[in-house]
Amino acid sequence: MSHKFFRADDITDAALGVVLLVVLTGCFVETPRREVAVMRVAPAPVQRVVVVEDDYVYYPGYEVYYSSNRRQYVYRDGNAWVTRPGPPHISLDVLLASPSVRMDFHDAPASHHEGIVRSYPRNWAPAGEVHAVKRDLQEERKGDDKRGKKDDRKDDRKDERKDDRKDDR
Repeated sequence: MSHKFFRADDITDAALGVVLLVVLTGCFVETPRREVAVMRVAPAPVQRVVVVEDDYVYYPGYEVYYSSNRRQYVYRDGNAWVTRPGPPHISLDVLLASPSVRMDFHDAPASHHEGIVRSYPRNWAPAGEVHAVKRDLQEERKGDDKRGKKDDRKDDRKDERKDDRKDDR
């Protein structure tokens, strides 16, 4: 068996080979892959919040409020406040023909009703409609006379005329 000694050039070549092997092996080292999933998410629909203040019209003759925004009538039924799509115990035509006033508040009518009733009693009418209300009251009285109710004022007027005739004689 023969022993062979390595020469310096051989050692340098071997070292260089080992360094190249380490460098090249480092280049081929496989690292675990990270998969990134890209998903397209549809944008959420934007919800617009619209705040609409209540607007009320008050009908004093019937103590009924109407909100055109909600399209609802608000009124007392006994001791409870109710909200309904139609007016209570009255036709819509009759209600709409009656005097009304636009309200300035934008919350529940129950919160303001006591003051409103004082400001706008059942017989309230706008300034231009006072004569119309008087005329309606007179027609009501005439209707009562026709139904058999006695009008005491007519009797008083007849008595006054008789007294005037007596004085003329």
